[in-house]
Amino acid sequence: MSKQRGCLVNTTATDQLPVVVIGAGPAGLAAAAHLVERGLEPLVLEAGPAAGAAVREWAHVRLFSTWGEVTDPAAEKLLAPTGWVKPDAKTYPSGGDWAEEYLEPLADVLGDRVRTGATVTGVSRAGRDRVVDAEREAQPLVVHVAYAAGREERLFARAVIDASGTWSTPSPAGASGLTALGEKAAADRVTYRLPELGDPSVRSRYAGKRTAVIGSGASAFTALASLAELARAEDGAGAKAVWILRRGISGSTFGGGTADQLPARGALGLAAKAAVDEGHADAVTGFRTEAFERIGDRLVLVAEDGRRLDPVDEVIVLTGFRPDLSFLDELRLGLDERLQAPVGLAPLIDPNQHSCGTVYPHGVKELSHPEQGLYLVGMKSYGRAPTFLALTGYEQVRSVAAAIAGDNESAERVELVLPETGVCGGAGLFDQPETSEAADGGGCCAPSPALIQLGITTPAPSCGS
Repeated sequence: MSKQRGCLVNTTATDQLPVVVIGAGPAGLAAAAHLVERGLEPLVLEAGPAAGAAVREWAHVRLFSTWGEVTDPAAEKLLAPTGWVKPDAKTYPSGGDWAEEYLEPLADVLGDRVRTGATVTGVSRAGRDRVVDAEREAQPLVVHVAYAAGREERLFARAVIDASGTWSTPSPAGASGLTALGEKAAADRVTYRLPELGDPSVRSRYAGKRTAVIGSGASAFTALASLAELARAEDGAGAKAVWILRRGISGSTFGGGTADQLPARGALGLAAKAAVDEGHADAVTGFRTEAFERIGDRLVLVAEDGRRLDPVDEVIVLTGFRPDLSFLDELRLGLDERLQAPVGLAPLIDPNQHSCGTVYPHGVKELSHPEQGLYLVGMKSYGRAPTFLALTGYEQVRSVAAAIAGDNESAERVELVLPETGVCGGAGLFDQPETSEAADGGGCCAPSPALIQLGITTPAPSCGS
């Protein structure tokens, strides 16, 4: 018999405990759906006020994946009896659409299995810190939770699936991975999120202004395209972007173009290229930011080599995200020293080794840690690597749920082949339907589009390895 609020837990009852899922985002809710499908009881703990809280913070951004690529099969089965109708599989949702039309209904059907305003402050073994070996694996995991109302609670779990993502910990502007000198003092002029230029108050902040965009991924492409659109508008005349890249510009800088099997992602890179070609953005290459200097109401960015840029009014830092591992400190994690991703997964996603192409489909084998029963999934499993797709997360949680249920054959079976690409990434801007007609962006992979294949066990080839 387990006693959630007491000091003791009968270890023979561990299998009767719930599986705690941290985060009610796309991967976390899909994990819960797969657990329910297998007769296991999930308990989803979401720090935000609603399911999909992080996604809602970029509600204005359109995904470059279609509805057909951002819903999970087990979740669809759970939703079907409620009368939920899947949106047109060929259309592209915004973050807001994704949250309101899929994540929120999914959380609703899961009911009391989802708790919001519940922040996980620590995970460990019951009665064992990370040092103790004795009978460690026989003990359940223990999860400490702080609720928005101030109450604290200790929960016991048979397994923990951490799908908390990386949204809360954006990387700083400093090229060393540390905050640049003066970056914190310039906080009133710096944002680490894509600005909502459809909001009049936000739009006025950038209209007619000179804005530095630091970063080279899909988010930076979106920012450049949005600022270029603002510059073309009557109320945004004079807006100018300064695109700061740590490396030089090459054939793959703007992504895969028409070679990207996700056409909207390819179009996003081409939109950023157009912003540069049309003069709405100036690219500054080989610039590794060391300091922010304030001159009146403006900022001057200084590089490690001493270069100084002309003053800017605003800075948008889009240098990626990193996982918050602080609440997992008492667990024995097996993480790659570079990416902070599971050691079995890191070689598949390491940007030092892979410049383009798809990620080999993976599951519980690559996601396991020395601490049994703990799994990092979704964007958090990628650590600092910038190559995550929703389909990847859904395959991860399918495999993990199967493993927890004891179905090792299913857990080890690959059920997904991802699309090839020039550059992988997250969400982006896509409102133009003619993406497949766009000009070639210099991608390095397959020259023609292909469909995503499900149920195939052979990994798609990658030209980056």
